[in-house]
Order: sequence, then C-alpha cells, then structure tokens
Amino acid sequence: MALELAGNSRETEQIVAFIHEHKSKQTDPFCAYLHHMPGLRTTANNRVQSLPEFCRLFYAVKANSEPHILQALAPIVHGFEAASLGEIVKIRQAAPDSPILFGGPGKTLEELEGALRHNVHLIHAESIHELNKLNAIAQRHGRMVSVLLRINLRGPLPAATLAMGGRPTQFGMDETQIGQVIQHVKQLPFLRVEGFHFHSLSNNLDAGEHIKLVQHYIRLAGEWAGKYGVELNYLNAGGGLGVNYADLDAQFDWGAFVSGLENEIRKDMRPETALLFECGRYMTAASGYYAAEVLDIKQNHGRHYVIVRGGTHQFRLPASWQHSHPFEVIPVQEWEYPYDRPAVEAVHVTVVGQLCTPKDVLAQDVPVKQVRAGDIILFRYAGAYGWAISHHDFLSHPHPGHYYLEPSPVSVT
Repeated sequence: MALELAGNSRETEQIVAFIHEHKSKQTDPFCAYLHHMPGLRTTANNRVQSLPEFCRLFYAVKANSEPHILQALAPIVHGFEAASLGEIVKIRQAAPDSPILFGGPGKTLEELEGALRHNVHLIHAESIHELNKLNAIAQRHGRMVSVLLRINLRGPLPAATLAMGGRPTQFGMDETQIGQVIQHVKQLPFLRVEGFHFHSLSNNLDAGEHIKLVQHYIRLAGEWAGKYGVELNYLNAGGGLGVNYADLDAQFDWGAFVSGLENEIRKDMRPETALLFECGRYMTAASGYYAAEVLDIKQNHGRHYVIVRGGTHQFRLPASWQHSHPFEVIPVQEWEYPYDRPAVEAVHVTVVGQLCTPKDVLAQDVPVKQVRAGDIILFRYAGAYGWAISHHDFLSHPHPGHYYLEPSPVSVT
C-alpha cells in the first residue's frame, strides 16, 4: 500500500527530514537503510518490561544482525538467539556476557565447539546425531552442556506465513520419537536436558491463537517431564509473533498476548520453569526503513512501472514472501536537469528495482496520488529480514547506505 505522510508518527517525520537533508548533499541517487534507534529501544523496553516475571525475551539475531542493532538491544533483552557460529561471534562482540540460545539444523563440529568456547547458555538439539556429536565434544572438554530438545509437533497448529512444525520439515525431532530420544540422551553423561524447544511457525498475527499454542506447548512439556523424568527448567516457545505488512494498523496485539500470559499461562507454569521467547522480526521491523530514489517511470503493456535505485538484491523480503511492501512517496521538489521529469498522477504503479529479472518487484499495482523521478520511495517496517537476507552483490550494484538515527545519526556505508 502507498501510505500518506499526514498522520504518521514523529519518528517517520524525523526519517523524512533526514532523507531530505542527506539527498541535498549528494549527487548520486539516494538509497539507504535507516534505523530509528530511539524507537527500537522504546519498543524493546516496552516488550521486556510488560512480560510476567516467569518469561524471558531473547532477540533472534537472524532478523537483523547489524552491530548497532545488537549493541542497542544488549542492555534491554534477556539474551540473544543465534543460528550459526558467525552470529554467536557477533553477539559476543556486542554483548560479552549475555545469555545465548543456539539453534538450527545441521550444526557442524566447529559450531558446537564454538558454542562451548563462547559460553552459550543453552543449545537446541535437533537430532540424536547432533546429541551424540555434542556429547563427544563436551567429554573432550570435560564439562557438562545444557540442552533443550527441539520437537516438531504433529499439529494441528495455527495458520501463519511460515510453518516449521506440524508437518514434515528439517527442524527438530518428530513428536512421536520423544521417548526414544530421551532414553538415548540419558546415556550421554556430558549432556543435561533442561527442557524443550518449540518453534513451530513464523509471523503469526493472532495473539489469542498464539496463547493457545503456548498452552499446548506447556501441557506437552509437562507431560513429558513427568513421564520420562527430565528437568523442565526452561520451555522455549520460540518466536513467531508476526508483523502485518498488508495492514500496518492491524498488528499483533501485544497487550492481549501479555494479558493471556498473565491470566491463562501463569496458572499452568511450574514454579521452576522459565518460559522463553526468541523474537526477531517483532522487535526490529517497525523501526527500520528502506529508502530508494525513483530513477525512471514508464508504461509497459498498460502497467505503470516505477524503477528505483536498489531492488530486491538489497531488500529481498517482498520477493521472498511474495507481498507488496507498504511504502509512501516522499516528494522531492528539486529537478535540476534540462530534460522533462517523468511523472504520473492518480494511477496504480508497480515498484521495481534495477535487476535484470522480472522478479525484482517490491510492490505491485499500488495506487498513488503522484510520483516523479527524483522522489523517494520510503518502505516502512523494513528493519527485519531486509538487508540480512538479500543477495547483495548480484549485478554488482553499489550497496545502500546504512544510517542509525540517534540525536547525532551514525552513518555506516
């Protein structure tokens, strides 16, 4: 959707002012990621402080692993969730003492060695083979290692954009194998099972359904702990709290979710158990923006195309999820060239990038009042799974700028 600037927050106004200031100082087309750091900190503080005391909120680094983001979140969140040794190293550079959860399928020997070296708090075990590898490494180091068993439930589960459980996937161990897995791990003397990890879906927008899902996790984990005699110090309910890119005014209801934790989940929690959440997108998406200058506007087979500096090699999320990403047009009045300025009014446009592929689409068939070459397309909710998942060097275009807006903005190009 194309959003109107009027009525937007003070944060967006600051972003727009920054764009105008910096565009006026450069001759190259403007293209940058912009992160509103006070907004990020406020969001993170509100999330952490509103949780019941039996809950812990970890930041899932895969959503955005830039050092400035990790440094900003380190004093606020209870810890970080990593999915590779590279992410563990980034976390330790930003937060030397923060607790780390380490998950993901196919962990290598080097990664498991690195997890011990960097004092990872909990390792999410994905298979019996991974448990065997980790036990051998722990034995070589002469230390006990705490693990959570990642389980792929049979479902049914709530609908969401991505499903990592409730169906065949590469994640976790089949729910029907839980007895076999626990009996096996009891024969591994250097591993300590401290609970279970469930991360069954991603981008769930229904707070009520998410509470029901967490209740299901708690019931199963309690049954297994009692039946098989394992500790339940931690229950990791994963992430999966969604962002509504189709309607920015209809977001996941955090207040209702926290209320459900207090009123529905609390009574089912064992006093010794901490409930962990590992949120990424939900923490950083709203405070990030991707801004790209309009290079050309043309009509082709009856459709209006707005071509911007950049594209899906810098901001892959829309193509990855096959959605039209929400944006607004930032007018730029200056036009210093001797030739006509391409422009359209009151039409539907498709916003594309510079790549030599028809899949380089950021938004499709979106109504706009006006857009001209030299204006800026400002994509909102771009702070997660944007730059981090993009194929940066395809066609070898210049990288975007990276700005972290504080009272005195920090620029990383």
